[in-house]
Order: sequence, then C-alpha cells, then structure tokens
Amino acid sequence: MKHIPRRRFGQNFLIDAGVIDAIVAAIAPQRGDKLVEIGPGLGALTAPLLARLDHLRVIEIDRDLIARLQRRYPAERLSIHEGDALRFDFAALGHDLRLAGNLPYNISTPLLFHLADYAEHIRDMHFMLQKEVVERMVATPGDGDFGRLSVMLQYRFHLEWLLDVPPESFDPPPKVQSAVVRLIPRPAADLSAKNPRRFAQIVQIAFAQRRKMLRNTLKGILDEAAFAALGIPPTLRPEDLPAEDYVRIANFLEG
Repeated sequence: MKHIPRRRFGQNFLIDAGVIDAIVAAIAPQRGDKLVEIGPGLGALTAPLLARLDHLRVIEIDRDLIARLQRRYPAERLSIHEGDALRFDFAALGHDLRLAGNLPYNISTPLLFHLADYAEHIRDMHFMLQKEVVERMVATPGDGDFGRLSVMLQYRFHLEWLLDVPPESFDPPPKVQSAVVRLIPRPAADLSAKNPRRFAQIVQIAFAQRRKMLRNTLKGILDEAAFAALGIPPTLRPEDLPAEDYVRIANFLEG
C-alpha cells in the first residue's frame, strides 16, 4: 500500500538515487559505527546505510512507517525508537554517535538546537535541510543571514555545506531548495564560554531585535564602559559580531 505523506510530520521522501549515493558516500559508514537515522521515512537512506553497517538505530514518529520498517528489517539489524526527535534523549544511546537524516523542515531549527545539547555524545551529523537554513548556519558576520542559529551552531560545531538538492529529488517535491550539511562537534578545549547558559542567553537577547544597535539590544546588560572595556563598538548590530565576541561578552558578565 502506498504511503500518503503526512503534512503535519513534514514528510517529503527522498527518491533521487544519485543524491542518496552522495549522502551515503559523505557519511562513509563503517561496520561498527553507532549510527542513528532521524526520520527514516520510506527507507531511502536506511537501506544503503544498513548495507554498510552491522546495526542501525532509527527515530520515527509515524506509526505506519514504523510498521513498514518492522516488516522489512529484523530487530537484530534495525532498532526503532518511536517518538519525536525533538524530545528524544540522545544521551541514552551512549557516546560516539553518528547522526544522519532528511530532517522535517518544519522542525529543523529547534531540532538543531536540541541536538547541540548532546554534542558531547556525538562524533558527527549529516543532515538534509532546507537550503535557507543551511545558508543561515554557515553565514559569516555581517551577512543578512547571520543570526542566532549561526552563532550557536558555529560556536559548537565545525560546519560544512556538502551539496545542493533540487525539489524534484523528493516525493512530493517541497516548495523550497534543499542542501546537505555536515556538523562535527568542536573539542571541549575550543569551548571557552564560562557559563554556556549565559552565553546562549546573551545571543538570544541580542538577536531578539537584530536590526537595532547593540547599545539598545543589550541595554541594561552592558553599559558604555563595558563596551569600551570589551573593545566592541556599541553602534554595531547583532549580526556584525562573530561567535567569539558573544563568548567574550558572556565571560565578561561572569566576572
């Protein structure tokens, strides 16, 4: 029976064999890897990944798709975790995780923030995303696309834009362009924020009014003397500061 894509789950199934091969080649799975696929759908990536792995874990929310996967693959080859990836405890799967998937575009940004909380458990991640999201992820300071997502992910990960994917590579075709990106967690020694929560809070406050100058967005947090001590012009806008400057602000406030 043909599965009808569910809009509420953001289902667009990858059907382009060339793109599938390129993604699997980028992941380069090895037999014993602890690989987790988020949103396997109809199994376009699942099958070629399993051909290279001893065991694969998948996270799927759609019970009809889960039933299909259970009929197709034995439990000793495929572990299925039913539920919402946004609420999934990835730490429960251990360390050295490799994550992959064609992420539902309607939840991709909050899901990336969720996964960043588990970075210490992750070796790497390879995701299909809306191209616009990838543009924001890899944007540089001063770009119009540079924002909270850019700062938070660039602080925590090395990012690499791998390939673009047109709408016709999916069924049904989405109304947007897509792209594949690689994220590799930065080593703990590179993470210099004394208080990661304070750092995240400062970034969120700054970009809540991204078109205003920092002296306005951070009013009540940094005064003119603090800006001078940090060597940051208060007339800059949030999109002008690289991640390391937000770390310096957060550390300054920690004392």
